[in-house]
Amino acid sequence: MLNVLKKISLLFFLFFAFSHQSRSQHPVSFFTKEESLLVRSNLNTQPLLNESFQALKKETDFWLNKEVDVPLPKDPAGGYTHEKHKANYLLMFNSGVLYNITGEQKYADLVRNILLKYATLNPTLKNHPQATSTSPGRIFWQALNDANWMVYSGMAFDLVYNGLNEADRKIIEEGAFKPEVDFVTKDLSPWFNLIHNHAVWATAGVGMIGIATNNQTYIDLALEGTQHNGSSGFYALLDHLFSPDGYYTEGPYYTRYALLPFIIFSNALNNKYPSKNIFTYRNSILKKAINTAIQYSNTDGKFFAFNDAMKDKDYTTGEMVMALDIYTKAYGLDTTFLPIAKKQHNLLLTKSGIQLAEALNNPKNKSVVFPYKTIENTDGAKGNKGGVSILRSGEGKELTSLIYKYTSHGLSHGHYDKLNINLFDKGNEILQDYGAARFVGVEQKYGGRYLPENTGFATQTIAHNTMVVDETSHFNGNEKIAEQFWPVKNYSNFKNEKVLAISVSDSNAYKNVILKRSLFMLTLPDQPKLIIDIFHTQSSKTHQYDLPFYYLGQFIHSSVEYTYAKNTMYPLGQKNGYQYLWKEGEAKVIDATVQMTFLNERDFYTISTLVTDTASILFARIGANDQNFNLRRDPAFIIRKNSTSPSFISVIEVHGKYDPVNEVTSNANSIVQKIQELENSSLFSVVKITLKTGELIVVECKNDNSTTSNHQYRYNNTDLIWKGPYLILLNGKNINY
Repeated sequence: MLNVLKKISLLFFLFFAFSHQSRSQHPVSFFTKEESLLVRSNLNTQPLLNESFQALKKETDFWLNKEVDVPLPKDPAGGYTHEKHKANYLLMFNSGVLYNITGEQKYADLVRNILLKYATLNPTLKNHPQATSTSPGRIFWQALNDANWMVYSGMAFDLVYNGLNEADRKIIEEGAFKPEVDFVTKDLSPWFNLIHNHAVWATAGVGMIGIATNNQTYIDLALEGTQHNGSSGFYALLDHLFSPDGYYTEGPYYTRYALLPFIIFSNALNNKYPSKNIFTYRNSILKKAINTAIQYSNTDGKFFAFNDAMKDKDYTTGEMVMALDIYTKAYGLDTTFLPIAKKQHNLLLTKSGIQLAEALNNPKNKSVVFPYKTIENTDGAKGNKGGVSILRSGEGKELTSLIYKYTSHGLSHGHYDKLNINLFDKGNEILQDYGAARFVGVEQKYGGRYLPENTGFATQTIAHNTMVVDETSHFNGNEKIAEQFWPVKNYSNFKNEKVLAISVSDSNAYKNVILKRSLFMLTLPDQPKLIIDIFHTQSSKTHQYDLPFYYLGQFIHSSVEYTYAKNTMYPLGQKNGYQYLWKEGEAKVIDATVQMTFLNERDFYTISTLVTDTASILFARIGANDQNFNLRRDPAFIIRKNSTSPSFISVIEVHGKYDPVNEVTSNANSIVQKIQELENSSLFSVVKITLKTGELIVVECKNDNSTTSNHQYRYNNTDLIWKGPYLILLNGKNINY
């Protein structure tokens, strides 16, 4: 009996010891020790992997024999202390990676020395002196950056855990980490519990420190929020920030930014708790999110800049390098991503990095471009809050992308731009979204924060290619109201890649005004690419309606005679973004098809628009009342109508070539000759577009969006019969399908 008890006791001890060891195994945050050894063994056989290793080593070795400054925080973004603390957490992370791959203690010592300095600094810090929001930071001017520090510093601590003695670990845990965790989870608990990209970083930061320090309380806070009821925390963020198909509600720019903490913390969780199956959570939502994020980029890799967004961010950023690596680990190698990995030319020093290196070296993987495609995403956690569609035609360098945005507001980074469109062609932005007014990291420009012109102009409706009524922004520029509403898609049809169609309506942006915009992208043999843009309004009262097109390129020609403001220019209005637009010219037009042609790089683009009765054509330029030159001086072409329910019918045409080297121009003139609205009744909208090459007829049903309904319309003494919500005829032939 005694022997049996001894055996049971021994088994219990071994089980406890094993369980304790598995719970406290290090490293697990970024990779495991086995993974790091695999990287070491492949450095000499994988050139790109070794190149990435040598670059990291060179950058880190520079600091091995130097005193690393951990300064008292005082500067906003772009200032010395801000940039130094940011550089410090990246240095610690990189040094931790090198410690595991090389096995050299000097890299662990570098991390130790820096973290001990933070252990002395952090307990003394109060709110940052440059803080301007309700979520101030301690190390940085905003808590978001503190959360960044926590993510990377937590990983660094985990990576060198085995190279630290117990006394130093305790000092770092209590001095460097506990003040930061307490600050964001207690002092800033409402912020920590938000459904927002800030909270993604905050929960990932606290969770990463929890994993690094074997602190289950921190891990639980990260996963469940401070209220522990499922309304906040990492799981809630996965549930609420993505639609079921992977669209991130704040837009592509913030998808990139939020993806990093989502995927890096998920990676750490998966390493420590593989039974949680975090990468299959919510039908593999992170897999969908990464795929979607890349689809929301231009052929040059830059992310489409709607909502608050900087236009220079592309998929070569560190966040997307991390995303492709962890995607490969979690979901397997996807060879369609290899053109992106090739452009990134930077591999993580992981098992997945080895896989990507091998795939890039494999001559069978010859794909040179990422396969962009027409996609349609819903918005909202349940996919019921509008969405975004990207209509694409062509491939490679000839790709044309039309972005149609009909999402919910997009939280605090959203803009007031329901039914907004943007156009990219041959890698160039043609009809632009201004994006955000901000110079990230440039201290001279408002400390790198959002500029006053961001809310004054960039977020306002007039800054977008969509309808403005009575010079007021959608929802009167009120975020709380805007968050409650979203447009409704009437129909879409992307089965025929030569004729892409979508229609969306909104009845909430303006009181007692209904907006409906239908788009048809046509790619037809021996024709320029045409985008038919039919924008209907409906109201019982007279309003001023403005439809701007923010074009990028050189003005070439307009069919209207306009008056140019040659001596004195005035702002277009006094508020809601109009005060930032110079009125450079104006034309009064009666019953005409108005055309404006511009040149972007070596391609011509023409906007042809129908004016029935009277309208004003305004030539405007950003920059009025901008005494600090914070805004770009970009042009706009604005169609203004005063009526109850006017239609705005336009054709956007991609045509012609300009060769400045050989001084040769071809097809520089539009093929659109005339646009007519034949009917706009309660049953049908009928538009006739006369081309040099023939005739287009677009018939759209007003009150039946069913794809199975049969319809009949009499035109030119002929009964047109079709099925579905619209009909398009080219020279009498149905080209719908």
